[in-house]
Amino acid sequence: LLGYREAVAYHNAAAIGFLVLIVFAIFWHFTTGEWRQYVPTTGMLRAQVDYYLTGIFRNAPHPTRKTVLSKLNPLQKLVYLGLKVLVIPVMVLSGLLYMFYRYPQRGGVASLGFVDLQAVALLHTAGAFALVAFVVGHIYLTTTGHSLFSNLKAMITGYEDIGEEAHPHAPPP
Repeated sequence: LLGYREAVAYHNAAAIGFLVLIVFAIFWHFTTGEWRQYVPTTGMLRAQVDYYLTGIFRNAPHPTRKTVLSKLNPLQKLVYLGLKVLVIPVMVLSGLLYMFYRYPQRGGVASLGFVDLQAVALLHTAGAFALVAFVVGHIYLTTTGHSLFSNLKAMITGYEDIGEEAHPHAPPP
């Protein structure tokens, strides 16, 4: 569509934008204390998995209730934590290696033990598939609210009404 050279240039520009976003996100998480939202819990984890597998299709009540101090359910905490401590670091490190790898030692970087970029490329591609799966799942889950687009506003704005009317059947946390 664009040609290889242009696609690489756009990809590298997007990567720099992604790195800037990550730096700001890390700063925001630690200065506001919002990092605590991602500390995983095992309580209600099975109930949340059951809800997403079958309960959501039977119109079952949501097993957990959001509060200002706990915005994420146990499964969301695990997924976001995995994204933030596994997938994103893999993408950043493999992307930086891919972007700045310059073959100084007859085809490899001796200090890192690389002979070629195949392992780095496979790791970066696996991370890209994980990010795409996350985005597809994220978009699908926006349609699972009380109406088709009720969660979309919260996804776009980052704000959600978590009053009593948001989850009338859910037990207290």
